[in-house]
Amino acid sequence: MTIAPNTPPLAAPTAPEAAVADVTTLLPSREAVLDRLAERLAGPAPAPTTVVVLGLLRRDDGWPTAQSTLAAVTSLLAGSLRGDDWLGKSGPGEFVVLLNGPVAGAETAAARLVAAVPALGIPDVTAAAGIAPATADAAADELLRRALLSLSAARRVGAGTVLRYREPQ
Repeated sequence: MTIAPNTPPLAAPTAPEAAVADVTTLLPSREAVLDRLAERLAGPAPAPTTVVVLGLLRRDDGWPTAQSTLAAVTSLLAGSLRGDDWLGKSGPGEFVVLLNGPVAGAETAAARLVAAVPALGIPDVTAAAGIAPATADAAADELLRRALLSLSAARRVGAGTVLRYREPQ
């Protein structure tokens, strides 16, 4: 019989600490992404911003994605961004990039990032992306929702796809 030492359990992180980082990648969490996006949208004349959500596609559909895969993709994305871009996590296999500048530049950057994932050489791992440009009528959570919706559609199309959110006509 083994008797465990009488030590108090480690305290769970408080709400503000929990929102700071994804445990696996140490990237800012979804809540931190929303806070950062809201900051970018605040003000009388916010800079043009585009939300890019890059989602991993895996042939095996196993769960969860290996930590080594997430670490490799995190390193790739972090090394591929400009100084004013911002990287965070949205979900288990989803990375959020906040890009400043025109949406055409964001589409080019998203295509470049999506194409770089298979080049990592991780078997059966590819990516797709959804993007949503900031608009005057959309709050941070709505922009992230639009980018995630575009990502869902891009995943259905397949690896290497980048789709931009567009309002129905």
